[in-house]
Order: sequence, then C-alpha cells, then structure tokens
Amino acid sequence: MGQPQFLASSQVLARTDAHPKGCPGLLGTCGLRAQAPAYIPMNYYYGNVYDYGLTRVVGGTGAVEATWPWIVSLQHPWSPHLGHYCGGTLITSEWVLTAAHCFDVFNNISMMYVVIGATQFTQLGPGAQVRSLKQVVLHPYYNPDDFSYDIALMQLDHPVHCSPYIQLACVAHPNLVFSELSNCWVAGWGAVTARSEDSSDRLQEAKVKLIDLQLCNSSDWYAGGIHPHNVCAGYPQGNIDTCQGDSGGPLMCQDINDAHWWLLGVTSFGKGCARAMRPGVYSSTQYFYDWINYNMHGGTVQSAS
Repeated sequence: MGQPQFLASSQVLARTDAHPKGCPGLLGTCGLRAQAPAYIPMNYYYGNVYDYGLTRVVGGTGAVEATWPWIVSLQHPWSPHLGHYCGGTLITSEWVLTAAHCFDVFNNISMMYVVIGATQFTQLGPGAQVRSLKQVVLHPYYNPDDFSYDIALMQLDHPVHCSPYIQLACVAHPNLVFSELSNCWVAGWGAVTARSEDSSDRLQEAKVKLIDLQLCNSSDWYAGGIHPHNVCAGYPQGNIDTCQGDSGGPLMCQDINDAHWWLLGVTSFGKGCARAMRPGVYSSTQYFYDWINYNMHGGTVQSAS
C-alpha cells in the first residue's frame, strides 16, 4: 500500500478486519449529545489570517468534552501540527465525511489515521478511539482550482462504538428547510493565533449565522466564486470564522423543534479568515446527500426521528 489509494468510486481496498458490532447510537438516533455540559467562558480572538483552503476557527472558544461527539481529527505523522491537519464528521459507525482538498497534500491513506471522541490531543481521555482508513472516496468532479465539489468520504478500517464521547451526526436531507434551523456552530482544532502554523491542542468552537447564498456571491463579497452546492456562514463584519486546520470539519445547526443537530456543511474554503464580507464557505450536505448515500455501498446515513 505504498502508492496513493484514492478512489472515485466505491471500490474497497483489500482489508477485511471489519468489527462485527457497529455504533447503534447511545441515544438511539443521530445528532444528539449524551449530555449538555455548561460552557466554559474562554473567549479568544485570533485576528485575520490570509489563507485559501485549509481553515481554522477564528474568534472561538475552547469546547467542553463531548460537546460535539461526532467531530473527528484526520491525522498524518508528517503533519507538524500535532499530527492533525483536517477535521471530519462521523455519519455512520464506519464512515466519516470530510473535504476532498484535505487529500491534496497527503495522499497515502496507509499512513493516515482518524481520532474520534477526543477534545484535547495531549490528553485524549478514556473516550477517544483511533482508526485507520480502509478507503477514501473523492467526489469525481472535485476541482482544486476553485474548490468545487469539495467533499469526500472516508471509510474506517473497522466501526467505532458509541459512547458519551462518540455519537453520529445527522446529515441534512434535501427536504430540510433552513428556516427550521437555528443556533449554528463550527468547530475544529486549527491554529489559535494569527498567522500561526500550529494547530490548537484543544477543540475550538464558534457560533455563526447562515448567510444568503446570493448575497455571499454578490460583487462586494465573493463575486461569483460561490457554487450552487455551497453554503456560506459567518458574519458580514467578519471576526468569527473557520480558518487553517478546520477543513473538512462540520457546520452544524440545531433544529428549532427539538434538540437534534444537523450537519449542514463541510468546511471548504474562504478568502482569508474572518474578513468582512468573506465568510466561511462550506460544501452543502443537502446537495450531496444522494452522492453520500450511494458511495457508502448502499448504506444509509442517519436521520433524526
């Protein structure tokens, strides 16, 4: 397995160590946290950073353990940032959704691993699980030049087990209406100081607002650089955003009718970080819902009851 093992279809690599038990969900469904811990008021502002592509949370706070039990860290031993270089979201017991551009630099999955159920890398805690990758499915239309179709699936070498620290995310289905959502958040382990090359040891989180796609694509904003399969989130004035190190991680919104959280987007790109009128851009899970289902070998993503 010394050569890159990246697939544009559902071909499975020759590994058969799948665990017989999966991750049924501690609460019997997706998008729910096992507990609702009180938030610790640890506010930071990290300033503006000017990067396309790999992204991090700017202007966020340190997350409490088990706050986002579906977020994962994609790691590679050659990454200088504590091994971490991209995020992802657990959508079934063995499938993780992430960004296709996370594989532009590192492209040998035999050296990659995924950390699930962690909040702090230097103190993983009893809830963390580590998995290798069986296969990666890149969207066949992914274009690194403009980040179109920037989405990918990672299949773990064997399923994880749910716990208070590990739960499944609900992938937003095509019929979900944005007006039924509120309280949107992003999270990741990106760098925590302006222009820093280091990732955060502790998971960071930030509250964001969904931004109308037409406004996001207007001449004073992204000027036509936004695709129909994107979602924009952040603030018109900037200050809070994803940035370097958070790519592939989740954009999550809560259902106004119950406690479920929906995975609405995959962190993709931005013009700089936290700039005014340059919010974070995400690949829409609604748009790619059928592609996600198809490429999980007929498996179905979890949906809130």
